[in-house]
Amino acid sequence: MVLQMARSTKRPGSLNNQFVRRVPADLVDRLKGRTLRFSLPSGELDQPDLPVRAKAGVHIAFSLQTADKSLTTVRHAAALAQVEALFKAERTGPVDLSFKQVQALAGIAYRRLVADNEEDPGQPHDWAVFQSLVADAAEYLEPDDDGEMRPSYGTRTAEQALAAIFDIDAFLASEGVTLARPSRDAFIQALVSALYKAASLLGVRASGDYSPDPHAARYPDWQRPEPPVERTTPAPSKPTLPAGGITLTALVEGWWTEAKATGRKPSTYESYRNTMQRLIKHLGHEVAARVTPEDIISFKDARLAEINPRNGKPISPKTVKGSDLAGLKVVFDWSVVNRKLAANPAADVTLKLGKTKRTRPPGFTDEEAVVILQHATSFQRGNERSTTAAAKRWVPWLCAYTGGRVGELAQLRKQDIRQEAGRWVIHITPDAGTVKTDEARDVPLHAHLIEQGFIDFVTKAKPGPLFLIPAKDGDVLGPLQGVKNRLAEFVREVFTDPRVAPNHGWRHRFKTVCRDIGIDAGVRDAIQGHAARSVAEEYGEVSIIAKGNAIDKLPRYAVD
Repeated sequence: MVLQMARSTKRPGSLNNQFVRRVPADLVDRLKGRTLRFSLPSGELDQPDLPVRAKAGVHIAFSLQTADKSLTTVRHAAALAQVEALFKAERTGPVDLSFKQVQALAGIAYRRLVADNEEDPGQPHDWAVFQSLVADAAEYLEPDDDGEMRPSYGTRTAEQALAAIFDIDAFLASEGVTLARPSRDAFIQALVSALYKAASLLGVRASGDYSPDPHAARYPDWQRPEPPVERTTPAPSKPTLPAGGITLTALVEGWWTEAKATGRKPSTYESYRNTMQRLIKHLGHEVAARVTPEDIISFKDARLAEINPRNGKPISPKTVKGSDLAGLKVVFDWSVVNRKLAANPAADVTLKLGKTKRTRPPGFTDEEAVVILQHATSFQRGNERSTTAAAKRWVPWLCAYTGGRVGELAQLRKQDIRQEAGRWVIHITPDAGTVKTDEARDVPLHAHLIEQGFIDFVTKAKPGPLFLIPAKDGDVLGPLQGVKNRLAEFVREVFTDPRVAPNHGWRHRFKTVCRDIGIDAGVRDAIQGHAARSVAEEYGEVSIIAKGNAIDKLPRYAVD
């Protein structure tokens, strides 16, 4: 028996030692040609790990970037641990994590970053820069309030943005786990939050404050997913399916029953349900066991050729990949795991997207903002519902003076506008429909809104939602999406630049205006519903008075 030992050697023409590990025979075909990423200890307390890349073949080999014997030993041990963990993960295969496991895995990243830097954290400015890089990645996870997501947004783009400061593949390899795509997407979102919190704490440490970590108990203990148990008797080739076969509609509902309990949003359910209904219409049946990969490819092609009736343009490839295909993969993955189906017909179906260049800032300019607000002020109701007309008149102005998400503002109810601390505020709450953070917040109203008659409009309005009519079953998410679409179309009547989202552009602009006039970052984040930027900012509350003082500083829009 030949042992497949790892060893260090010297590459011809180099003084540095090299790591070499033979790839096990059962993994050669799977790994051959793949570019792998690892990290090596720097050997210095105040220096980050060194990233390395290696293309797998019969061997995995890369430079240890040192000729020092003791450092070679340390780096070789670290590399070997990561390579062996990679082999274990490959044999186990991609795994799906529960919500708790995702948070626990992000917690490992949090604790590791803190532990590696807490002793000598450097300067506060260093961690402020780190935080800004994480915040850039977080922007790609912010959903667009337009009808479709922007092509440059999503977890994969966020992952690319994080690559400069955190190697996700190397981290997962070090933990011996490979994540299925839905779990990887969830992990990236949790990781962004964890890295931001860790950098906040390290910034505090760099200032000399070593008070207890407020996030120490936040993350649960990591329990590695168990690999499949080897059977002593042959496993059946296919799971036993219900008599007559389960329907596609039943798959979505079954997935949602579980997903709802783990905190997934109703908007995600609505998106997946709509996609499945489109697939059913395309197939002409809804027998889940009859769906093949060829059917999914045909559906993908049909969607790409479909014309969006709202704008007369083809459906965005980003929507087909990030919404349709992603939703089908999640639901079918769940179906396989829960033994409803033998295989996922959408597993290997994808769509390659070109990289979108950003040629202008994502927020409205002064001139563009005024044009849109003039359009809202001069709007005269036509054949639309009174609630839709009211949305066109007031929601753009609310976006301009609060920086809120258009969905949060379009779902406002009469009871959500009230007086607090001596001034008028709007209460943005998930009780009204949906809030991205699932946290309610109060935002003071700008005097210009009140002078235009917004409070008079609210006073005369009927109880309930101001800008939409709930469905007969009480649902507001469907009608809310319709209002958001109408608002996007309304703005596009006077603002046609496709590089800026017609609803979401206000959030970017609000942030820019706040920076220009010197509003405290913590206050502007509290107004817009963004997470605190540092551990220090998480202590105490941003009061109505503080928010009101900031809102009062916002310059008025000069609209004739």
